[in-house]
Amino acid sequence: PLLFESEMFGHKRGAFTDAYHDREGRIALAQGGTIFLDEIGDLDPTCQVKLLRVLQDQQYEVLGDSKSRHADIRVISATNADLPALVAEKRFREDLLYRINLITITLAPLRKRRSDIPLLASHFISTYCTSNKIPQKRLANSALTALNNYPWPGNIRELKNCIERAVLLCEGALLDGNTIQLALSQNTPLTS
Repeated sequence: PLLFESEMFGHKRGAFTDAYHDREGRIALAQGGTIFLDEIGDLDPTCQVKLLRVLQDQQYEVLGDSKSRHADIRVISATNADLPALVAEKRFREDLLYRINLITITLAPLRKRRSDIPLLASHFISTYCTSNKIPQKRLANSALTALNNYPWPGNIRELKNCIERAVLLCEGALLDGNTIQLALSQNTPLTS
């Protein structure tokens, strides 16, 4: 909870051990704009209360400061958890669910939208090559076949990881099916 509060709300110097400097939080940085909260279903119950206050009252306090501050933010959140089920299990606050659940967009898993794979893979190749100053690579038809035949239990994050690994393994300018298979064989299996 302390890390969440420090990240979200910021902290004043001396608010806790190792707080040597004032730090602006994500809410202050997003003032007048939008903040994205990923995996909100994993949020600790104490943190849920603090987030609810921000959403409900548009108020928050920086750690180590008793002065309330105004929050003018729009929140977009994502989760792969079944929030209504978590509410029923008393692991997620029902009032917070009502606050964040104004518009719901359900996105099918990658295995059900295979037509997105080539575009996403090309994007990940381009981004990774550019950011790491690696010569650009492209996908061979055999690579696209290998990508389309894989079930992607880890969805887009797994695809991104696979592509980054394949780029590192690829010796030429063309990512082929064998390189993709090798990259996939090195994925850490998900446990159920």
